[in-house]
Amino acid sequence: MPNTMLALTFDSAREDWKSSRGLQKETIAVPRLDDPDGADRSNVIVKVRYSGFCGSDRGIWTRKAFGDMILGSLADEHKTKRVVGHEFMGEIVEVGAAVPAETNSSAPNAVPGGYKPGLMVSTESHVICGVCYQCVHGDNHVCARDKIIGISRDGCFAEYIKMPSKSLWPTNLDKIRPEIAAIQEPFGNAVHACQVVDLKGKTVAIVGCGTIGMFAILIARGMGAKQIIGIDVEPKHLELAKTLGCDVVLQPEKTTSDFASDPHLREKIRELTDGVGVDVALEMAGFNTSINNAIKSVRRGGHVILFGVKNGNAVVEDIHRVVMDGIQLHGVVGRRIFATWEITRKLMEDKSNGIQDAMWKVILGAGNDTVVDIRTWEFDDFERRIAAHPKLVIKFAG
Repeated sequence: MPNTMLALTFDSAREDWKSSRGLQKETIAVPRLDDPDGADRSNVIVKVRYSGFCGSDRGIWTRKAFGDMILGSLADEHKTKRVVGHEFMGEIVEVGAAVPAETNSSAPNAVPGGYKPGLMVSTESHVICGVCYQCVHGDNHVCARDKIIGISRDGCFAEYIKMPSKSLWPTNLDKIRPEIAAIQEPFGNAVHACQVVDLKGKTVAIVGCGTIGMFAILIARGMGAKQIIGIDVEPKHLELAKTLGCDVVLQPEKTTSDFASDPHLREKIRELTDGVGVDVALEMAGFNTSINNAIKSVRRGGHVILFGVKNGNAVVEDIHRVVMDGIQLHGVVGRRIFATWEITRKLMEDKSNGIQDAMWKVILGAGNDTVVDIRTWEFDDFERRIAAHPKLVIKFAG
């Protein structure tokens, strides 16, 4: 391996979080397995091939999200620089001494003979402790001590990354194209959200048709939803949502409040569902208005899946209706490790469902202006692409 690499970083010594934006491309040291008798016995070095640029990364770019986690973790590590990014696929190039023994087991992410150089992998972005109450009791996706790569530990917007082998997910590039393999992690978010309630035969509203919402459209259709209604404020997103399989798309009207739902949207949904409301609403945007639009959209006894991330407080309209109509609110984060990954792999590798093809051709536009080579990456050009496309992929190696 070389001694240095290209990476996209935030550096608190270089820029103030509140007054800056974006990431900077720079040359930094390649990570090493330099603790052979300690933690690095279980770590690997991965040569990154492709990385996905996520909605969370947009929040970091605009300084609207994760500042407290990034700055707090840097302070804990006595560092100023964070390599961002948490979605990737790449090739293992070096392993710690304990890795083959650890991964040659019955673990869900095991491979025969263990993880060795040459193996293609993706990763679970939440590095879990394995010993807290949640981990021990089967809820490791909400580990109390988890570290998120690219946020609370160095991430994958770099040519190489050091990862614990327990977080890796083997990936067959004969069945999943590499650009799509790099975004298995966010697709898994949508899989997890769509698993909370059995969607077969249900009417479903996707409130927020950004990237994860678009994934949810594909999954809900694949899981047998009877009717899918896409809701978003962006006409471009609604156009893509219709192409991906929504039966109807609706654009909510702006309200005079920063939390109030749109009564006209509720009436349109009632008209589409014989006056009942949808069985399930997936809230994928995180805005207070969209949370209330989701709650107002569901029928009595319906389910609201809350996935959109929002810092701070939210106002729920008419909590009396939530209780008296028996509306169930479900908070969803991340992926179940590794149960969600198993389903993700099956959905992606099954070419007959058209999911992988739609992800590449519709969401990623067949790579047209959506795949950016790190060697030619420029700040202004990348910012333009962020504004123009729902999803971008950064190429680090062929």
